[in-house]
Amino acid sequence: MQNLELEIKTLLIDALNLEDITVDDIASDAPLFGEGLGLDSIDALELGLALQKRYGVTLSPDAEETRRHFASIAALASFVAGARKL
Repeated sequence: MQNLELEIKTLLIDALNLEDITVDDIASDAPLFGEGLGLDSIDALELGLALQKRYGVTLSPDAEETRRHFASIAALASFVAGARKL
C-alpha cells in the first residue's frame, strides 16, 4: 500500500502542479482539503481526472462516498486498491 500511496502523492503533485511540495511533505493520513493541503473543489476535479486516467477508476462528484475517498492519500490508496480488485 505504501507504494500506491507514493504513486498517488506523485500524481497529486504532478496533476496540480504543486511546485513547492514534495512527496515527503504530504502525510498519508493528513486531510487533503481544509486544514490539510488546502485543496479546493477544482483541485478535486483535476485529481479525480488524473486518477481516472492513471488507474481507470471512476469517482462520482456528487456521491458522499467520494468525499470519504478524498479525505486523505491513505483513503485514496485504499479506494484505488479496492477498485483494482473488482
